Amino acid sequence: MTQTKILVVEDEKIVALGIKKMLKNMGYLVPSIASSGKEAISKAEITFPDLVLMDIMLKGDMDGVEAAEQIRQLFDVPVVYLTAYSDEKILARAKRTKPYGYIIKPFEENSLHATIELALHNYRVEKGLEET
Repeated sequence: MTQTKILVVEDEKIVALGIKKMLKNMGYLVPSIASSGKEAISKAEITFPDLVLMDIMLKGDMDGVEAAEQIRQLFDVPVVYLTAYSDEKILARAKRTKPYGYIIKPFEENSLHATIELALHNYRVEKGLEET
């Protein structure tokens, strides 16, 4: 069985590296880290991730919600938001992109792992690749 590839999209380098280390310790492969929405789309096209962990507030013209929507439309990759923002306006925008999870920072490693596993399972069931 191949390792699950997760693209990390986080504009704070130290946070991104911490998430990458955490994911590797859980047995996931992190082929790349992106720090902007445009870079996330580009890296999703190159790395073919199984899942994207997306921060909502990113540097540049495109925020994480816009990037997630484009990634979903272009590559049909499940997205889990990992963000410090939880206000209703942002949550409403995020919901329209049909995410597979929404984790508020700071988070615990076990909740990240459980959310990723549930997201991957639900995506595979939805696509007929796995049974419930």
